[in-house]
Amino acid sequence: MNATKKTIMIVEDDSFVMDIYETKITKEGISVIKAINGAEAIKKLKNGAKPDLILLDIIMPYMDGLEVLKKIQADDNLNKIPVVLLTNLSQKEEIQEGFELGAKDYLIKSHFTPSEVMEKINKYLV
Repeated sequence: MNATKKTIMIVEDDSFVMDIYETKITKEGISVIKAINGAEAIKKLKNGAKPDLILLDIIMPYMDGLEVLKKIQADDNLNKIPVVLLTNLSQKEEIQEGFELGAKDYLIKSHFTPSEVMEKINKYLV
């Protein structure tokens, strides 16, 4: 067991999806920082939130996931945090753009069980 507890930021505007992931992740002993949109996520990151990984929804109000990813990559204090995109559909263009912007991986929400999501997360939580 590692001494420092890991933390994941979930950026997701769908409260049902947020609750499912939060429940699964906290059961694994990982802390969760929640943000219901991209603007809130950036604010929390700028105010000192230091997640070990960010699960980032692409389609959100106010600021979409790709815009959040651009801001994260442009910030030297944040751009080392692995980002896994959460997508609803097979948004091929957005996923490709996400990879070009530095995302490590993506999950199509409807195709992955919370357990499979944890497998992906654990791959990037070092």
